[in-house]
Amino acid sequence: MKIRKLPLALLAASATFTAAHVNAAGFQLVEHSASGLGRSFAGEAAIADNAAVMARNPAAMSMFDTIAVSGALSYIAPDVYVRGNTGVDSIDQALTNNDVVPGAAVPAGYFIQPLNDKWAWGVGMFSNFGLSTDYPEDYAAGALAGQTELITLNLNPNVSYRINDQFSIGAGVNAVYGTAKLVRNFGTGGPFPPSGTAASLEGDGWGFGWNIGGMWEVNEDHRFGISYRSKVDLKFKGDYHSDIPEGLSDNPYGTGGQTIGGELTLNLPDIFEVSGYNRLNDAFAVHYSYVWTGWSTFQEIDATSEGIGSVLNKQEQFSNSYRVSFGGTWYLNPAWELRAGMAFDQSPSRTHKTISIPDNDRYNYGIGFTYHLSEKGSIDTGFTYIQGKEGAFNEEGVEFVSKGDAYIAAIQYNHSF
Repeated sequence: MKIRKLPLALLAASATFTAAHVNAAGFQLVEHSASGLGRSFAGEAAIADNAAVMARNPAAMSMFDTIAVSGALSYIAPDVYVRGNTGVDSIDQALTNNDVVPGAAVPAGYFIQPLNDKWAWGVGMFSNFGLSTDYPEDYAAGALAGQTELITLNLNPNVSYRINDQFSIGAGVNAVYGTAKLVRNFGTGGPFPPSGTAASLEGDGWGFGWNIGGMWEVNEDHRFGISYRSKVDLKFKGDYHSDIPEGLSDNPYGTGGQTIGGELTLNLPDIFEVSGYNRLNDAFAVHYSYVWTGWSTFQEIDATSEGIGSVLNKQEQFSNSYRVSFGGTWYLNPAWELRAGMAFDQSPSRTHKTISIPDNDRYNYGIGFTYHLSEKGSIDTGFTYIQGKEGAFNEEGVEFVSKGDAYIAAIQYNHSF
């Protein structure tokens, strides 16, 4: 059988990026630090209690007078289900999966070095977007579900400049590397075996963007941060194959098991954040954030083939969304700090839901602490429970209902030199 040597797209990612987005709206990741997790990431662009602040505001590097490093590891344990909602028990059971999203570890690392009393530089390695979902091979709606995985790593060098005692600015470059894997099965009720591969795609690629930030230090107890991270067009290239025979008039994209090349551009949204930190007395501080994410850039996933054009187009129709959070920190003594926070996260798919992205609004409740081992080193831990709302939707004429909760734990080590 002749192999068509055309970059037939990541049909892929197209068929959909799903829902390991139980941690943040869409498929956004906010797990940049254990300290932030414990306060539901309230005040992240302003607090600057360790080097992880770089992930939210490069201007905050100006607050460090010695080299600082931080390394964090978060583990996300999701509890996500998708169930049939047709009213027919046998159909609803066939469409039900109570374990849609597997657990995942999310690492992050940061380095900040002051150059003098004005300039500082640093680099962060973290992820802003990612997901993983896994439906059984014999799932009834296999062509809509299957296995989906997206992993991204943001390499983010930054510089900051202190204008005066109160104002600082910062900027950086984002080099985002991503890998994607998508497997779609035939499902039941068709002419092919349910566990056969309707579409399989694996690929990787790079995208580039930028970020800026500002810091206003009213005094040592009150400060405000603002930051913006640009959108990134992540360009994937990879391998695609399908067990569908070539030449079928009603499905011209089968390859008969042969592998061909593919490409797809995934539009990752821009992010804007405003944060505040107010230490009310020696023992207590409050902090808060408003985060806006420009999800309207993610309207569709369009897989293309040279000479053929679009081979698969899936409408996502995301809308811009916001996240608001509020938290408090208790400074118990020189060795211990306790923190807590809560957040509301608005879904970007509130007007257009799919089984691949069964996203709903959610609430976050976080607690955590810092233990100072010495003047140079400290350990942070954080724990968050995410409570998602249940939502119903229709796709391809089939009724579904979905809900996503999650438990997230993180640990972090900070050191200054």
